[in-house]
Amino acid sequence: MDRRVVVTGIGAITPIGNTVDEFWNAIKEKKIGIGPITKFDTTEYKVKLAAEVKNFVAKEHMDFKASKRMGLFSQYAVAAAKEAFLDAKIDMKKEDPYRIGVIVGSGIGSLQTIEKEHNTIINKGPSRVNPLMVPMMISNMAAGNVAISLGLKGKCTSVTTACATGTHSIGDAYRAIQCSDADVMVAGGCESSICPTAVAGFTSLTALSEETNPLRASIPFDQDRNGFVIGEGAGIVVLEELSHAQKRGAHIYAEVVGYGATCDAYHITSPKEDGSGAAKAMELAIKEANITPYDVDYINAHGTSTHHNDLFETRAIKQVFKEASKQVIVNATKSLIGHLLGAAGAVEFITCVKSIEDGYIHQTLGTTILDQECDLNYAIDAPVKKELKYVLSNSLGFGGHNATLLLRKYQN
Repeated sequence: MDRRVVVTGIGAITPIGNTVDEFWNAIKEKKIGIGPITKFDTTEYKVKLAAEVKNFVAKEHMDFKASKRMGLFSQYAVAAAKEAFLDAKIDMKKEDPYRIGVIVGSGIGSLQTIEKEHNTIINKGPSRVNPLMVPMMISNMAAGNVAISLGLKGKCTSVTTACATGTHSIGDAYRAIQCSDADVMVAGGCESSICPTAVAGFTSLTALSEETNPLRASIPFDQDRNGFVIGEGAGIVVLEELSHAQKRGAHIYAEVVGYGATCDAYHITSPKEDGSGAAKAMELAIKEANITPYDVDYINAHGTSTHHNDLFETRAIKQVFKEASKQVIVNATKSLIGHLLGAAGAVEFITCVKSIEDGYIHQTLGTTILDQECDLNYAIDAPVKKELKYVLSNSLGFGGHNATLLLRKYQN
């Protein structure tokens, strides 16, 4: 477990950009990727807004015929993975493909495929169902398609832990390299479920915001927050064992130094009120890095803009950081791009990587008046320019899943 793990490649498909550069520049320009739902008619729906990916054309990122056999969530994953792999500059002619693996998850898979083929059964009969329905639908196919597209023959698995999927995927890939299951791992999360079934389901659960003003829909920690905004996209990173990266002269963005994973074992949708499960995940990551809470400069919060999540995550941070909670800067990327579900943690991890690289913590946009109990420094007034050494990212998922990753500015 003394094998050090670094980040050497990053790729993203998001509601504010279809490359990492586009995404990060949009972050700095304070662009919000939330707008009216265009993927279906919302006339009979209470929820009108989502954070949709714009101008994505699959054939610009992959073989057209191959893309037709993928659900949109898989297309996003493959596009982001190709960007990350190209960024890492890995030459497969010089690598053992069995030492490079994939852990890419999706919280849901393709609900659109289920909707479409169910409609086919009702209107045309079961014999007319698309023979590719199952491989287009199941969530593990994102990992499979990434491996196929890049020729990676090592460990290939898929994590599904709702909104913690992306973070768990990267964390498990980190462990795989530490334990010498692989030298390189392509990891992250993807999602594309802005469709009638998902929006109706989350609305019935009273989880989504019914706000019609995009600038006030996703407002983490605000006293008027009333639900999350469903989003879509993918975040994929290349993790690499340090000496392997050094030997080939790779550019190193940051080092992963801690990972914590716990379960609330409390409720199917609500985090535990005292935040103890999330707190333990943060404690484990900090302990593994052999630092103290005072060493953490910045926390990218799960920050969904739901009442329970924001309040209980705040309690968790205060439980772990105690007096240090007064100085650590916290923000919520979901204020700009909504909640990407299974992709959220991975895109937020990439946000942390770029924050370390640029010494830049983005503003939590839209949030104006904080909830009385949400009393940390959430960067609601302006971005913060600061050299960052240790950065922590949280993800919490339905089912009580908690995941925390801790990054350090790379130092030889």
